[in-house]
Amino acid sequence: MASKSIEIFICDARNGEPVLQSFQLKLADGRSATVGQALLQVGIATSPEDPVLARKGCFGVFGKRKDWDSPIYEGDRLELYSMLLIDPKTVRRKKANQNQDAKFQAAAAKRKARRL
Repeated sequence: MASKSIEIFICDARNGEPVLQSFQLKLADGRSATVGQALLQVGIATSPEDPVLARKGCFGVFGKRKDWDSPIYEGDRLELYSMLLIDPKTVRRKKANQNQDAKFQAAAAKRKARRL
């Protein structure tokens, strides 16, 4: 049997502006394609433990994070995400603390106004 191939799109946003390119992913006889196979064939990764892809959530398909062995189909867009500059949990925590401080300051101002 001859090996088949499917066309997928690679969207690389790791270095600033996203770059979209088409790629023909070659499939082994009778096997389905996975995200890991695509990353290996494109030349982005050398193995699942590759330091380039070691962080969680650095790639996905159509905006959904995927694992190394997740299936990929004809016409899918494999996205490579850039690293986060700021941890979203830290930002939310800081904002919540600022809101809490503002509430305390407003309550203190009300108490002071009542005394006068």
